Amino acid sequence: MTKLRVLDWDIENRPLAYWYDGATTAEITAIAAGFVGEKKISCWLLGIHSCAEMLEGFRAMYDAADLVTGHFIRKHDLPIVNGALIEIGHEPLSQKLTSDTKLDFIKAAYLSASQENLSQMVGLREEKTHMSNASWREANRLTPTGLEKTRARVVGDVRQHMALRARLVRRNLLCSPVPRLQRRAASV
Repeated sequence: MTKLRVLDWDIENRPLAYWYDGATTAEITAIAAGFVGEKKISCWLLGIHSCAEMLEGFRAMYDAADLVTGHFIRKHDLPIVNGALIEIGHEPLSQKLTSDTKLDFIKAAYLSASQENLSQMVGLREEKTHMSNASWREANRLTPTGLEKTRARVVGDVRQHMALRARLVRRNLLCSPVPRLQRRAASV
């Protein structure tokens, strides 16, 4: 039996433009990704890297993975990355097996399924890097200090998530991975 190559990843994003009813669109400000079982976490930061560099660097890792994992990636991270890829004229990400620790956590009443809460609940030492409103404002302005805070946040989230997913799998608290479906436009 071949062992799957699992990519754990996360993004940070900032509001970009007003859309409707006060909702905003999003722009990716950071992507962090690392393969489970390896120490290296790659990180791309808007302001240091262009949007295309971030997305192309991440796509290379994504394409090398058999399964991708993160917290709420199917409803948040993956759609935002695909939107950014489409906006710069690239193809969206290919279909991939996903393990989402928020959406695939077993059904349980009255428990917060946030990454931070689940991590504390299962006894992890890895802490979430908190950012105040002032820190987010600095990060979203892409100042040097803000970029370092963003790096700490996104890389820390991946490290914490790696530990969280491993613990949830050991405790049998995650449903099986599912394919992320990619809808293709019909040919006319």
